[in-house]
Amino acid sequence: MKILKKYWIIAVLALVNALQSCSDDDGYSVGDIATDWVTVRVEGEGVYSFTGDTWGTMYPAANGVWNYSLVEGQRAFLVFNPLFDNYYGYDVGIKAEQIYPFLTKAVEDLTPENEDEYANHPAYLENIWIAGGYMNVIFTQKLASQHKHRVSLVKKSGEQDISDDGYIYLEYRYNTYGDTLNVFNPNAGVVCYNLNTLPLDEAKGIKLKVNEAYYGEHILTFNNMNEATPDDAKQLSYTGEVAVQ
Repeated sequence: MKILKKYWIIAVLALVNALQSCSDDDGYSVGDIATDWVTVRVEGEGVYSFTGDTWGTMYPAANGVWNYSLVEGQRAFLVFNPLFDNYYGYDVGIKAEQIYPFLTKAVEDLTPENEDEYANHPAYLENIWIAGGYMNVIFTQKLASQHKHRVSLVKKSGEQDISDDGYIYLEYRYNTYGDTLNVFNPNAGVVCYNLNTLPLDEAKGIKLKVNEAYYGEHILTFNNMNEATPDDAKQLSYTGEVAVQ
């Protein structure tokens, strides 16, 4: 019993020291809450770290979220309590409070054979920016009635990676599978596209062709490959759980 009591006291002291290190002296307290758009890193079975667009590398020194299953490279919105700076090689040690995974996809090849599958229906795009090596898209849509809508970022097969003007040319494609485009009760969603197959470091930027419901077809130009998180994306008002694939 004395031995057990001794180790119990040591454990309590360790907890007290941990709580003290989260005090205002280090800039953080146990009640501090922060958010970030992150990329999931799988460290082991059921063990994850995160690379945040703003906070850098983060490791859960404590956890308030259990029984979630994430995959390497998945994008998510993370609500967390920052605890320690420079935590065992990570920029910050955190306590994860809530995780909202987003649909995460790769850039796909557009060919004459799959043109119809990707379609090009007018899309309701709310915001698009590039950060963390991903093109992040916030959109709205009417709930799918029969099939999941398809949201895709494509590059025409056979075209050079970087055009003569120094830009990478991509297209945002939307397939409603015949559903109405009327958005009286819009649902907000998110999709993030991994750009790791593109030579971003060698290009001036990305030129994205979109077909927007309000503005028609036009080109969006992205010269900044690591933009700050837009204000409307800093607070989660959408879950990414609309019916898209």
